[in-house]
Amino acid sequence: MEKITSMHNPRVQAWRSLKTKSGREAEGAFLVEGFKSVGEALSSSFELLALIVEDGTALPSGAPEGKTFVVPAHLMAAVCDTKTPQGIAAVMRLKPRTVTGKRLLALDGVQDPGNVGTILRTADAAGLDGILYSSQCADPYSPKVLRASMGSVFHLPVEEVPDLAARLKTVDMPVLASRLDGDPFFPILKTLPDTWCLIIGNEGNGISPEVTASASHLVRLPMHGAAESLNAAVAAGIMMYALTNRQDL
Repeated sequence: MEKITSMHNPRVQAWRSLKTKSGREAEGAFLVEGFKSVGEALSSSFELLALIVEDGTALPSGAPEGKTFVVPAHLMAAVCDTKTPQGIAAVMRLKPRTVTGKRLLALDGVQDPGNVGTILRTADAAGLDGILYSSQCADPYSPKVLRASMGSVFHLPVEEVPDLAARLKTVDMPVLASRLDGDPFFPILKTLPDTWCLIIGNEGNGISPEVTASASHLVRLPMHGAAESLNAAVAAGIMMYALTNRQDL
């Protein structure tokens, strides 16, 4: 183990840069905070670059000798995004992942980190095969999204797609776009095969016209009260679970 005490240490500077997308891209890495998320990271297929432990915090079993760094509390606070760090963090190498499968989700400009993280966690729980996301979405490897996803980024492949509309046109399955002017969602469930892709759009503007043009079905959830629409993560959760549990409806 190596002990680091200086804020000017090059490793500390690199770790601090991982709070931004540009820093993550430059370093080819992302930071995971907290005991649960670090445990998920260490048991995943992602490569560990550094295990950062606050002085006095018990090391997890199997902590790699050559990749473990002990730091004082003020350095841990500087590296982490949370206001009250748990005393442990891990730097993991980013790796390209290509999404394939029968049940997919596409995010078109979903910008709220809490929504993206919640959607990722729900997609994992619902048994989806992967998530495509446009460059305008909140980064799934950002600290806030990682906290909201509760480690699901390590279980469910996510792929950034520069041109989501073009990518969806190559998908050989029904593509459902969630829109306020769509057809009722639940009756359409009876007509769909086991393969499908569901699109969720931006919180304020919905799905872009270009991406909408890639859809085979425009669908909407029923609104029985005065609310015009649902939160993006809530709508995504209802539709994903309905699609993956149609036999129980």
